[in-house]
Amino acid sequence: MKWLLPSLVLVLLIFQQPLCTCSSISDLFETWCQQNGKKYSSEQERMYRFKVFEENYAYITEHNSKGNSSYTLGLNAYSDLTHHEFRNSFLGLSSSANDFIRLKGRGSGSSAAGVLSDVDAPSSLDWRDKGAVTNVKNQGSCGACWSFSATGAIEGINKITTGSLVSLSEQELIDCDRSYNQGCGGGLMDYAFEFVIKNGGIDTEKDYPFREKEGTCNKNKLQRRVVTIDGYTDIPQNDEDKLLKAVATQPVSVGICGSARAFQSYSKGIFTGPCPTDLDHAVLIVGYGSENGFDYWIIKNSWGTSWGINGYIHMQRNSGNQEGICGVNKLASYPTKTSPNPPNPPAPGPSKCSTFTSCGQGETCCCGLKFLGICLSWKCCGLDSAVCCKDGRHCCPWDYPICDTSRNLCLKRMSNATIVQQPQKEPFTGKFGGLIYPF
Repeated sequence: MKWLLPSLVLVLLIFQQPLCTCSSISDLFETWCQQNGKKYSSEQERMYRFKVFEENYAYITEHNSKGNSSYTLGLNAYSDLTHHEFRNSFLGLSSSANDFIRLKGRGSGSSAAGVLSDVDAPSSLDWRDKGAVTNVKNQGSCGACWSFSATGAIEGINKITTGSLVSLSEQELIDCDRSYNQGCGGGLMDYAFEFVIKNGGIDTEKDYPFREKEGTCNKNKLQRRVVTIDGYTDIPQNDEDKLLKAVATQPVSVGICGSARAFQSYSKGIFTGPCPTDLDHAVLIVGYGSENGFDYWIIKNSWGTSWGINGYIHMQRNSGNQEGICGVNKLASYPTKTSPNPPNPPAPGPSKCSTFTSCGQGETCCCGLKFLGICLSWKCCGLDSAVCCKDGRHCCPWDYPICDTSRNLCLKRMSNATIVQQPQKEPFTGKFGGLIYPF
C-alpha cells in the first residue's frame, strides 16, 4: 500500500482548501517531480522551478475554489513553466494564420459550402469509438502542432475509407514540407495537406519517427508513400453548422487560441474560457456531445496524456460567439480521400554507411573512428534512427537523444533546463564496417 501514498497526497493537496503551507507544497513538488521524471541541472534551477510551480498551484487552487466553473484545472507535466514559457514552447500555428483565413482562396482546397449540405449529423459522435483516432502524441517543445493536426486528420479519413488505422509521420512534414511551413517554427494544415498530395503520400510514424526537432529531409523515407489523400476541403469561416456536419463525416483539423492561461492547466470538464480568438495553436476535433446543458467539441491535443483528459479537451460548442470558443470556428479543414493507397512499399533494406559498408535493417550507421573529418571505421547501432554519441562507442534512442557517456545514460531535455532521465544506453552490436579508404 505504500505506493498509494504519493498519489493520495497529490490528490488531497490539489483540492484541499485553503492553500497548502510552504512545507506541504514542497512535499507536493517533490512528489510531482518524481511522477513526471523531472530532474534539474542545478539547485538554483530547481528552486526557480519550485517557485513557478508554487505560483501555478495557487492559480489552479483559486480557480477550483470558485466552484462555479464548468471545468477544473490541475497539475500536469507543464506545471513548472511560467505561462510565457509555455506559450513560447508548446504552440506553433503559423503567425500568419489570422491573415491566412482572410484570403479568399486558402490554398487550393475546395469549399465545403455545397459538399456538406446533405449531411445529417447525429446528436453526438466520437470517432475514437469507431477506431479512427490514433493515440495521443506529444509535440514537446517543437512548435509543430500543425503537423500533428494534419496527420491526425489524414489518419482519420484513411481509417474511414480503407478500414486501416495507421499512425503517420509528423517528422516527415517537419523536415520536408518547407515551401510554406516552417517545421518547429510553425505552419498551417492546408499547406501540409498540399504537400502530401504533391508528394503522392506520406510515410508512417514508425518508419520516420518524431524527434522533437527539425532535421534534414530523409529523401529515402520521403519515397515511402504509405497513405495518400486526393484533396482537402476548407470549411467556411465561422460556420459552426458546417463544422458540425464536417465532424459528423470525419475528424477535422482546426486552429484555436491556446494561449489562455487556464489552457495550460486544464484538467477536465467543458472549457468555456475566457479565451482570445487570435489563432496560435492547431488541434483535431474528433467528435462532439452535450452535458449538463453545455454542447461541446471533443478535441485531441498534442501535449501528451498528462495534459487534460488523457490528452483531450472538451471545448464549448454553440457558445453564442460566431468565432467559437478560442476561435475554434475560424480555421477548419479536412483532407478528402477516394483513391486506394499504393501497394505496400518493400521492406527497408540494409542501412548504407559508405561505399564499402552497411548495417542491417533497423540499425543505424555510426562512425567509430574519425580522422580529419573522415570516418575510417563504422559501427552498427542496434536501434532504428538512433543518435550516435560522440565517443564513437555508444548510441541512444531517437526519443532520448542526449548522450551522457560519463554516466552511461540517454537523456531527454524537457521544457527549459529540465532533464528527464530514461534508459541506459544501448551498446553497439559489435559489427564493424570496413574502411572507407583502404590504406
